[in-house]
Amino acid sequence: MKARARLAAAINAQPAELPGLLAAFTCVFAMFSSYSILRPIRETMGLTSGVETLPALFWGTFAAMLAVQPLYGWLTSRFRRTVFLPWVYLFFILNIVGFFAWFNAEDDHTWIARVYFVWVSVFNLFVVAVFWSLMADVFTREQAGRLFGVIAAGLSLGGLFGPFLGKQLAQPIGTVNLLLVSAALLAVGLGFMLAVLRWHRRHGTRDTDGVVADPDARLGGSALAAFRQVVSSPYLALIAVFVLLLTWASTFLYLEQQALVAATFADRDARTEFFNTLDFWVQAASLTVQLFLFGRLYRWLGFRALIVLVPVAMMFGFATLALMPTFAVLIGVMVVRRVGEYSIARPSRDTLYTVVTREEKYKAKSLIDTFVYRGGDATSASLHALLKSTFDLGLVGIAWVGAGIAAAWALVAFRLGTLHVSRRRRTEA
Repeated sequence: MKARARLAAAINAQPAELPGLLAAFTCVFAMFSSYSILRPIRETMGLTSGVETLPALFWGTFAAMLAVQPLYGWLTSRFRRTVFLPWVYLFFILNIVGFFAWFNAEDDHTWIARVYFVWVSVFNLFVVAVFWSLMADVFTREQAGRLFGVIAAGLSLGGLFGPFLGKQLAQPIGTVNLLLVSAALLAVGLGFMLAVLRWHRRHGTRDTDGVVADPDARLGGSALAAFRQVVSSPYLALIAVFVLLLTWASTFLYLEQQALVAATFADRDARTEFFNTLDFWVQAASLTVQLFLFGRLYRWLGFRALIVLVPVAMMFGFATLALMPTFAVLIGVMVVRRVGEYSIARPSRDTLYTVVTREEKYKAKSLIDTFVYRGGDATSASLHALLKSTFDLGLVGIAWVGAGIAAAWALVAFRLGTLHVSRRRRTEA
């Protein structure tokens, strides 16, 4: 009992919360380890189907998101969480096993790779979104302030462990066999999700009369309301523009990276190993910034400067790439972009929603983070292809265009930061 009390004190938790907290931590660790193995395979499969097909794959992903968004809203409003959540994870476990069988059943992986590329993006939407929805239901706002940092650390550690494991196994067992490793990790995540649900049924939130609230109540509502919210709110619309420009800068770099990786590594397993190595160091650097720098930067710079930091860094990064167009510089800029997004831009973007209504947090935020994000991927991929084919731009020209996009992104970020500070002051007044 003393060890349990010391552990609870060390992570700012109550002893009674430890079973639910540790189950949630292990669930997200296993889940994101599973996804972190799938992601480098997706990058490899994107090259298998041909670099020139990537814009079409982005549009395919966007179409899938358009179909999934209202379906996801309907499912979460129709079914109780104890029914819906486990079956979502089991469905994707079976999907992974199905892809493993499909890859082994056919020698030509071109079309399988294309379907897999789109599927992974849908997979990421569902498993991550439903996990954090569950966390919002299981823990109160007070508990969230104390415990969500610990849970998020499980996600970051999973982002480290997945690429590390994939890197160690890519060459010995082969890329396709990594799918079974991912399925096994997701099954572990499902087991601990069930443990979280059991813990919540025993420790449900009590209302003002002391009655235990139904922890499995349906969410209700409609995902279609999100479209109206974004269109009618200048603040939310500007967040959508921020996300669009973010994806444009990211996709330009991503497509150039894929082309250079395809030219540098001829072997599929070598490409998977490279992507795993890249993911590992990105997650390690992101975890370091999250733990030791983000809070200090917030205090030192203030929110308005912090949200502008990554767009400005990318503006200079693209300019550096234009002046020194090498593979090493491109990968360096890509690492800065991903670390900056995961550890600074994404937390800052999520902070923007603290001054909107609760309905907008769940509906408009979901729409922007999925539908708008993937729409940005698709449109920027088509623009990239247009610039390459029509204007014959090489890496240098693309980098200068990217610098211009990053400059526009920085201006939008500064305006958003100003609006956020203004809304926050009105709320606190």
